[in-house]
Formats: sequence, structure tokens, C-alpha cells
Amino acid sequence: DIFVPAYTPSGKLTQIEFYGANLRKIPGTRDDTALAALKAAENNYYASHYWNPFFFHGTKTFAFEVSEQLGWKAPDSVILPVGSGSLLLGVFIGWTELLNAGIVDRIPKLIGVQAENCAPLAKAFNENLCEVPKIDKKETIAEGISIAAPVRGEQILYSVKSSGGEFITVSEEEIKDALKWSCRKGFYIEPTSAAAVAGVNKYLKKSSPDELIVSVFTGHGLKETEKILKILNERMN
Repeated sequence: DIFVPAYTPSGKLTQIEFYGANLRKIPGTRDDTALAALKAAENNYYASHYWNPFFFHGTKTFAFEVSEQLGWKAPDSVILPVGSGSLLLGVFIGWTELLNAGIVDRIPKLIGVQAENCAPLAKAFNENLCEVPKIDKKETIAEGISIAAPVRGEQILYSVKSSGGEFITVSEEEIKDALKWSCRKGFYIEPTSAAAVAGVNKYLKKSSPDELIVSVFTGHGLKETEKILKILNERMN
């Protein structure tokens, strides 16, 4: 069984069903879906990648690939969309391993991007908190990072602080503008990826001219076609 919010885009649902899974659509928020999955797993196993430590040893290969493409060097900064932190934590592990192996000379600054409407990690970081506070979560088009209570919040904060990084928040309008800009450049990405683009635009205003910055498109637009069409039509009218 795969538990998903009832509002999940049809593109994602089609992929899941095609692989033979039994879809369980849960009304409400992502948090409601997680709770439903946990309840159903009381006498079973809940295969959440948030909790599985081996998952991050998959996402850490992002650091390996980037360093290889840069001639086995680390960039100065890496800008990532952050919700549950599964990519960011893997990236931190990856560059830590490369540093310990003597392959790179530093861990890049990790810059986490969150939507203003759901930014618990940014709030904790900016207020120098050790734990992620409860927030009044609002809807955001960047559904992939709409996580109000990340289960590995303390680890995410530690990783960002240890790297000398920071968090950037972006508005819904900034995400939409970044999405439209990306489409015009030939990159059909989902809104969560556009949040990272918006974060890059903000960070560039204060970065040094010679700073080597890397970001990533984390999701294809085909998963969010209906939402993207609506956004693009709004921007054109």
C-alpha cells in the first residue's frame, strides 16, 4: 500500500499505479497522510525514507557526482530545496566522506531553500533554536517541501550550521516567477525545483562574484503538469 494525500497530482499517481501499488488516498495534509500510514503500520512495517538511514547513502552520491564533474573539487555553495531534508542530509554525508578521504578540501556551504508558507527549518535556524518549532503551516505550490515537522530537523540544522550555510525563504510569487523563467530556458521542472531557482536568485544578490555555486532540479514538470499549466496561464494573463 502507498499512502498519498488526496490532492496528489495525477502524474505522480499514474506512475505509482503503473508499478502495481495499491493507492490509499488520504484527505487532508501530508501530515494527515503520514499519520494514517503510521497507524496502518502498527502491525506492519512503514517503509518511510525519512527514517531509513540507508536512504541517505543513496542521496549522498549527489556529492560524488558533482565533485567528479568539477574535477574532484567541492563547490563553494550548494543550494537545495529542503522539506524533510533527505537530499541535504545525504549531500552533507557525501562531502564529509570525500573530505575525510582527502579527495576534497572542504564541505560546501549548504543553503537550504524553504517556501515562506512552510518554513519551520528556516525559522529554527534564524532564531538559533536547537529544535524545530511548531508553525502555522500554509499551502504552498512547492508541495515537495511542504513539511511542517521534519523528523530529522535537528540533524538538518546541524548539517547546515556545520557547513557554514544558511536558510533562504521564498514567496509563492518568487517560486512562480522562477518556474516561468526556467520553462523559458527549456527546463520543464516542478514548483519544488523552482523554489531552489528562486533561492539561487536571492543568494546571488549577496554572494561573491567568484563563488562557485551549484543547485539542482529535483523533480520533472510532468509530475505537476496541471498545476504548472494553471500557474503559467496566471502569469500570462
